[in-house]
Amino acid sequence: MGYKFKPNKSVARRFKLTATGKLKRHHSKTSHLMSARTSQKKRMLGRPAILFEGHARNMRRLMGVDKIHPAKIRHERQLKAQKAPQAAADATKAPPAA
Repeated sequence: MGYKFKPNKSVARRFKLTATGKLKRHHSKTSHLMSARTSQKKRMLGRPAILFEGHARNMRRLMGVDKIHPAKIRHERQLKAQKAPQAAADATKAPPAA
């Protein structure tokens, strides 16, 4: 009987997976001493950041979702977007069936 993979729960809590397979992370330096920061800095720190793809690949492996590839998803969506106008144009050019 083989070893059952256990995902790393601490990584799973720190990152959220987007629909395209990228990982969102929280900014650091947001727990205290916020009065020393400008309003713009506080707004920016409150928004999520996307993890660099080199690190994200390793984190996805630890989370157990390493089969998801953001570049592949982006490429497939681009191909689908290119085919949609072509299919619509072909449908308007086709003669009506008798």
